[in-house]
Amino acid sequence: MIVSLPGPDRKIRGRSVEILTFGSGAPLLFLHSAIGVESSFPLIERLATRYQVIAPSHPGFGNSELPRWFRTVDDLAYHYLDLMEELALTDAIVVGACFGGWLAAETAIKNLSRMRKLVLIGALGAKFGAPADVEIADVFRDTYQDVRKLYFRDGRPDERDFSKLSAHEVNRFVRNREALTLFGWAPLLHNPTLRPWLDRIAIPTLVLWGAEDRVANTDYGRAYAAAIPDARFEIVRDGGHLVQDEKPDEVADRILAFAGA
Repeated sequence: MIVSLPGPDRKIRGRSVEILTFGSGAPLLFLHSAIGVESSFPLIERLATRYQVIAPSHPGFGNSELPRWFRTVDDLAYHYLDLMEELALTDAIVVGACFGGWLAAETAIKNLSRMRKLVLIGALGAKFGAPADVEIADVFRDTYQDVRKLYFRDGRPDERDFSKLSAHEVNRFVRNREALTLFGWAPLLHNPTLRPWLDRIAIPTLVLWGAEDRVANTDYGRAYAAAIPDARFEIVRDGGHLVQDEKPDEVADRILAFAGA
C-alpha cells in the first residue's frame, strides 16, 4: 500500500513536495528516474520489505512544486539536503536511478552526514571523455515513443491511451517531461564540473548498470564507478537504461545485499 507523509504534500522549507512512503525500518531515500516515480513501484515495494522507503517527486515532477528560481541540478541537490534535514534522516541508504542518480551524486558530493551508503543505477550527470565525445544519448530530439526505445532494452511502447487519462494523470506526464527538459537540456544531461568532485563521495557506493543501456553505455558506468573511491560496479544482464523497471527483483536483491552487508 502506498501512503503519503502527513497531508498530500509535505513542506520542505516552504516548498510543497509530494512524498510517497512504503514500509518501515531504517530509511532508504529513493530518487526517481526521468520518467517519474510511478514506474518504479515494483522495485520500491521490494525494498520496502526491509526499509522505510521515502520516494519524493523531484521539484517540478509529479505533484511537487517548482520554485521559480530553481534552474539547475545544484538547486535540486540542495533541496534534497533540506529534505533529509527536515525529515531527520540519519544513516540513510540513498538510491538514485537515471536522472535521480545524477541528483544523488550531486547531493552526496555536497554533504554525506546523513547518508550511510549510496546506490547509483544508470546514473547520468558526469562528463568523462573529451568535450566532443557523445557519452549520453540525446533524449530530447526524438518522439516520446522513440525515447522509450532508448530507455528500455525491449523497446517497450507506452500502451496508455492518453485520450482516456484524467487531467491529473496527463498533468503529471507533462510536468515530468517539462522538468527534465528544464534541468537536463543544456548541457545535455550532465554537469561539466561534477566529475572532479566525485572523489568526495567517501561512503560505500554501488554502481549498477544495465548491460544494454542505450542512453549511457557500460563504459560510461565503469568510468562513473572508477571516479568514486569506495565504489563497486555491477552489470545487470538483459537490462536497459531503466533496468530497475525492467528487472526490479534482481535490482532489489542487489541493493538489499549491498545495503545489508
